[in-house]
Amino acid sequence: MRIVIQRVSEASVRVDGELISEIGWGLMVLVGVEQGDTLTDAQWLAAKTVALRIFPDAQGVMNVSIADFPDARVLAVSQFTLTASTRKGNRPSYIRAAGHELAVPLYEAYCAEVERLLGRPVGKGIFGADMKVALINDGPVTIIIDSRLRE
Repeated sequence: MRIVIQRVSEASVRVDGELISEIGWGLMVLVGVEQGDTLTDAQWLAAKTVALRIFPDAQGVMNVSIADFPDARVLAVSQFTLTASTRKGNRPSYIRAAGHELAVPLYEAYCAEVERLLGRPVGKGIFGADMKVALINDGPVTIIIDSRLRE
């Protein structure tokens, strides 16, 4: 699994013009699931998301996690394009992307584990929908984490 985490001032997801989810200050997370990913990957990434020290402390140093800010929220959106291979040619290949039967449960497991660890709800998009995602990146801070590179 691969995630892109962005510290945001605000973020939202719309489908067909309808607001599906929105957050204020917190983390916008794009979640990509590849063939061969497991529940362990989802749990590890969720723990990393919650513990990642990318929020400023009193001195303005990125040294604090989202868990330390009760008002901060997470918005997680599935994004199969994170699995793209661009090694050959100019048209990305998505052959490594997991099908719905694996991707949906692992995306949902990731969201549920973040909720459990934070003790607050996680905003979500609609899996497989044509979503319009808006965000204001705070910093900017953007971190990419791949569960296959954890060791």
